[in-house]
Amino acid sequence: MKVQLNHNLRAVTLRQLRAFMAVLDEGSVSRAAERTNVTPPAVSLQLRQLEGLLGIALLERLPQGFTPTDAGREVLAAARRIEHALAECADAIAMVRDGEAGRIALGVISTAKYFAPRAVAAFKRLHPKIEIRLMVGNREEMLAALEGYDLDLAITGRPPDAFPVDQEVIGDHPHVIVAPPDSPLAGRTGLRLADLGDQSFLLRERGSGTRILVHGLMRAAGLDPHLGMEIGSNETIKQAVIAGLGIALISWHTVAHEVQEGRLAVLDVEGLPVIRQWFVVKRREKRLLPAAAMLWTFLVTQGRDHLPGFGAA
Repeated sequence: MKVQLNHNLRAVTLRQLRAFMAVLDEGSVSRAAERTNVTPPAVSLQLRQLEGLLGIALLERLPQGFTPTDAGREVLAAARRIEHALAECADAIAMVRDGEAGRIALGVISTAKYFAPRAVAAFKRLHPKIEIRLMVGNREEMLAALEGYDLDLAITGRPPDAFPVDQEVIGDHPHVIVAPPDSPLAGRTGLRLADLGDQSFLLRERGSGTRILVHGLMRAAGLDPHLGMEIGSNETIKQAVIAGLGIALISWHTVAHEVQEGRLAVLDVEGLPVIRQWFVVKRREKRLLPAAAMLWTFLVTQGRDHLPGFGAA
């Protein structure tokens, strides 16, 4: 039976797989026909032929449209991998034909947006024919896109551990505690974490790297940070600190400009800044095409040149 199924799989065509994907993506046979530039009966025929070759139902019709069966999900995953491989092949052929060219999908966690565009711009000046699609989002979104093959590379402060990746360090990622410039703490030197125990800390959402870092530091000092407010973005945290709503542990790269302008003050706290690292990562099994491999090398060897130096914006 398995031998027969393997034989039948060799008879599956791209047209059948694309009709199958189109029906699931569009939700109806008629819209799938429009997308694939064929008639609805032709789409239905391709689906019947595909199910006939595999000997099992791949789709279930629901009031809201079509959904894949368990077997259909396996076929869908394989079809998407095939399309991804074909897209990689097309890129590689274009690069051979036209010289240095190609497309790169780069994901950047939101904190890295304060330096990543400068690094990308520098790379583009060296390789103007390479197209870069830059996606910015929170860590969870970027790593999900990386795991789903929607990204070639990602820049993050914490590489994932849920799936295997290759990773290289770009450069240092300092974290500091900031306060309003008129805070009594701003003029003091040699502060200890214990001196901040009664301060309201403005924290990112649960699961964020900086929030985990705050709790780790305070627990190590035998303290618990007083949660003043939970805020979902670094930009809002900066404005909240400027407004006097509390203090915050935050990436230096997000506040360098405000510190230079005198709108925020970095507190002189023993043991700070905490130096973490920026990483460029890719899925271990993903084969980088030449353009993405060149960006990888650039970020590893020259990415640190585009990081704001600590103490200077």
